[in-house]
Amino acid sequence: MTATTVGSRKKVSPRKKAQRIRIAQYAVLVVVVLLAVLFIDARQVQQVFFRPDMIAKTLSKNLPLAFLNTLAYTAGAFVFGLVVGTVLALMKLSQIAPYRWLANIYTEFFRGIPALIVLLAAGLLPVGFPGLKVPFDPYGTVWIGLGLVSAAYMSETIRAGIQAVPKGQIEAARSLGMSSGLATRRIVLPQAFRIVTPPLTNELVLLTKDSSLVYVLGLTAQTYELTKYGKDLSNTHANMTPLIVAGLCYLVITLPLSFLVRKMEARQARSK
Repeated sequence: MTATTVGSRKKVSPRKKAQRIRIAQYAVLVVVVLLAVLFIDARQVQQVFFRPDMIAKTLSKNLPLAFLNTLAYTAGAFVFGLVVGTVLALMKLSQIAPYRWLANIYTEFFRGIPALIVLLAAGLLPVGFPGLKVPFDPYGTVWIGLGLVSAAYMSETIRAGIQAVPKGQIEAARSLGMSSGLATRRIVLPQAFRIVTPPLTNELVLLTKDSSLVYVLGLTAQTYELTKYGKDLSNTHANMTPLIVAGLCYLVITLPLSFLVRKMEARQARSK
């Protein structure tokens, strides 16, 4: 009798096990929700994080300008990083060894240090180089700082895209009399960018969030981005609602981009 019982316990089907695991997961979720309802003071949370008058004040101030500044910082850094990243990718694939060494050193360096430090260093460029004037400051400073870091990541993505282009197409272009540079510009790079568009769009999402680091620079009210704008209002009124509103504005930018990445990845998967 005991042996039969033990044997029956050992013969639980995988489907039954999966069902029990799902039930346990639902039970944990229900317990967490009940604890939240019992112990969290909803009124206090609403007053600190979602106060209606502070929401109205945040929306009625300079929020649209901060939103546009965030877009400008992100777009400029992305273009700067894309150009530098493309050059680095080509250097990594060059037959000239010093080019490869320099590109690899650059990539490892800027991928290894925080973007915040690079931004601060970019802001101090006029101190290190007296007489230097960064164009469109502070926008130019942000574009350089975030763009240098972004280029290190983009270079790896673009290099992988270039290597994914079939070599036969390059050989065919060369047989038609195209030079190596012309074949790269007209044949290789257009196809490589089509391949790496989804990960590059994902890099744009990351850059949008990294633009929140711009608050460390000395900005005026006309050049505030979302985080600086929300942080100043929160400090002034001792309330977190403006920062929550600023965070939701980031979602307005990043969620459509994330959706676009998933659509492009699905389209590429279907085309293979």
